[in-house]
Amino acid sequence: METANEMKAKIVGKANQDNEFRARLLSDPKAAIRQEFGVTIPASLSVEVHEDNAMTAHLVLPSGSRLSEPEMEAVAGGDSLGGAYR
Repeated sequence: METANEMKAKIVGKANQDNEFRARLLSDPKAAIRQEFGVTIPASLSVEVHEDNAMTAHLVLPSGSRLSEPEMEAVAGGDSLGGAYR
């Protein structure tokens, strides 16, 4: 089972090597991920893909709210997308 960070690294790596996938990922991330990796992301989870350029850089901050112990275990185990990484 992959962690969320491992899956993100695979997606970014594929996007860096495959311009067609990159374009699909930017226009419809859930469909591109499903088609390329067979991972279905629940409708309740929003996925946004942003592309850095010379004039724009994106920073992603973790949630300001603290996760409960069971939530932390689920995230650490790769269940952050409702088990989508299984």
